[in-house]
Amino acid sequence: MVLGPGIRLGARLGVLALLPRLCLLVAVRSGSIRVSASVAGMGGGALSRVLAAAAAPRGAVVERGAHRAGGEAGAVHRTGAGAREFLWASARGGGASSTGRAREGGAASQTVSEIDRKWWVLAAVGTGTFMSALDGSVVNSILPFLRTALATDVATIEWVVTIYLLVVSGLLLGFGRLGDLRGHKGVYMTGLVGFVSSSALCGLSPSVAWLIGARAVQAISAAMLFANSPAILTSTFPGKQRGQALGLQAVMTYLGLTTGPSLGGLLAQHVGWRSVFYINVPVGAVALFLSARFIARDEPQTNRPPFDSAGAALFFLGLLALLVALNRGHSWGWTSPQVIALALCSAALLVAFVRREKRIPHPMLDLRLFSRRAFSSATLSAILNYVCVYGIVFLVPFYLIQGRGLKTGQAGVLLTAQPLAMMISAPISGTLSDRIGVRIPSMAGMAVLACGLFLLSRVGDDTPYAHITMALVVCGLGTGTFIAPNSSGLMGAAPPEKQGIAAGVLATARNAGMVLGVGLSGAILTTILHAGGDSAVVRAVGAGLLVDAALAVAGVLTAALR
Repeated sequence: MVLGPGIRLGARLGVLALLPRLCLLVAVRSGSIRVSASVAGMGGGALSRVLAAAAAPRGAVVERGAHRAGGEAGAVHRTGAGAREFLWASARGGGASSTGRAREGGAASQTVSEIDRKWWVLAAVGTGTFMSALDGSVVNSILPFLRTALATDVATIEWVVTIYLLVVSGLLLGFGRLGDLRGHKGVYMTGLVGFVSSSALCGLSPSVAWLIGARAVQAISAAMLFANSPAILTSTFPGKQRGQALGLQAVMTYLGLTTGPSLGGLLAQHVGWRSVFYINVPVGAVALFLSARFIARDEPQTNRPPFDSAGAALFFLGLLALLVALNRGHSWGWTSPQVIALALCSAALLVAFVRREKRIPHPMLDLRLFSRRAFSSATLSAILNYVCVYGIVFLVPFYLIQGRGLKTGQAGVLLTAQPLAMMISAPISGTLSDRIGVRIPSMAGMAVLACGLFLLSRVGDDTPYAHITMALVVCGLGTGTFIAPNSSGLMGAAPPEKQGIAAGVLATARNAGMVLGVGLSGAILTTILHAGGDSAVVRAVGAGLLVDAALAVAGVLTAALR
């Protein structure tokens, strides 16, 4: 007798609906309850289950049983006089089973298995990723509103963005290592709490100084998120699904980057600039709930080594000095005393950091990781990729607004072509890399990016906007194709106990590429603009993008080295 048809939980593929399809058929035979279920996973695997319980008085329990795909359930043994329990078996092509238990009244709640749980983990991490990406793109888009509302100058309001970038970049490695030592879940959830709280503080800011300070706290929290989210995913998903998981996380990043500018403008114009920061509170609350509920606790370490605080301080200060020099070089002058002093200070601190890490038994950054070719090539490839991507982010708006006379909103709509294309190619490439390896997709992604950059570098005073859009789409497809396989290759090259520091290296490579890309593009733009001449903006943008295309070709070579 059929009690009811199956229920469907989630979709086979989706960004937030990350549960597999679950089909249940419940039948009663000879005084017992029998449930068969088939779960089609994201990777195409199948889980076959048999739930068996005796229709005995309350108290009868099922101790064990077995099931194989296409076969009958094994023996059912009853003992005692308590609640009914079920057993389940997973089989992939006829594999053997494992047992589990649930009480009669809570059997429905057990339909979400451990295989389903990993997609909830991805939903938790993806929500946090979306929040942080949204915040970064939203704040960049409302700087003019902030300048007017807080009655300050351009140089001061720029620090709202600059302080965030500097603090995040300097702390990524330290928080990645801290996650390895103390547990990724704890550090990640601390980051979520801090990010939500500091977002509220940003919204409450009575002055620009308060806002800059709150953004620094927000950056500390963001570093905890960025440095531990890939480690959580790689420890949750098997190696054959690592690229797929990282690709879907990339989708959430690009979704936040795409929706941020338009959402920020709408909120600032119709609700007020403070609402731009308050929007993080409900999103962060959802991420916090999902993380607490589904991310597994890390196994406690015995004989846990100490955290290298001195090494973390040396790295933070050295990278901070370098990033300030790169960030301000185009405005201060690359040969100015400030830039030279910062560069020398950075070099001294980073050399001291490397010497210390080689000498102590438990370094913050195990430099032996870079002796693994797969790890070092993925790191260098990531830096080159982000140099190119942020070259586009910096240069193309100059071309569209100053070179072609578009309004800011029109340019923003045109620029969304790139992240939208990334959202399409990233999950496809991540899934493909799980099947054929990371080398070919990484190389292909950088090659496609190089083609897109070359197309963009050929733009002129009257280039059709359809051509510009097509070139941006090609760049987006190439970037999305590259990122998930390269990230998967980097994380896979690190041992399990060093996943946090590997994630920190990956995030640091991204931020370093960002700063280098903007600095290089700014230097090229400034040099050509100072030379003057007809269509100076168009020529400067074309030259900068051509340099980026050459760097993308170099990225193809570094991706091939793994």
